[in-house]
Amino acid sequence: MNSARTKRYWGTQRVARVCQVSPATVANWIDQGLLKGHKTPTGRRRVESDDLAAFLRAHGMGVPLELERSAGREVVVVVEDDAGYRRALVLTIAKSDLAVEVVEAATGMDGLLEIGRAQPSVIVLDYTLPDLNATQVIQRLLEPGRRLDAEVIVVTGGMPEAASAQLRGMGVKVIVNKADGMPALVDAMRQALKRRKAA
Repeated sequence: MNSARTKRYWGTQRVARVCQVSPATVANWIDQGLLKGHKTPTGRRRVESDDLAAFLRAHGMGVPLELERSAGREVVVVVEDDAGYRRALVLTIAKSDLAVEVVEAATGMDGLLEIGRAQPSVIVLDYTLPDLNATQVIQRLLEPGRRLDAEVIVVTGGMPEAASAQLRGMGVKVIVNKADGMPALVDAMRQALKRRKAA
């Protein structure tokens, strides 16, 4: 597996909680090169999980279970405003053979934030969200300076043919109709993960 594709990043707030210091202290460590990290185009600092684990071990601090557990696991971000459907999907994924970590979001904007934070392998995106539709979310992910290194699966209860063609033109390979059921969506995710491993 290409390790570059499974990197997980932590923000200064989460690192600060683990190290029991202030986020400003973490920012200073990164800026001084004491803790390996980088700045995003928006000025936020990010630390790769492997680098954080190495830093904690080097300084005799305990490595939290979520840091150990997330190493090497693929992440799927589910962006879906229907809470019942989202919960059912997360449960279906948990019971499936997909050994993935699931991150949830209920709006397009929250989805964009979680995608930026989690660097997922697969994004499951509801076509109709309360703030942005799937096309608008993908447009933002494709903006210059951003890197979309994830397979996007769009889920819909039905959409115009023109919207479907537009999404495919933006690189969406799979559009799943909710009427096809959860197993169809889980299978689409399984195929997407296989394609990424083969790439």
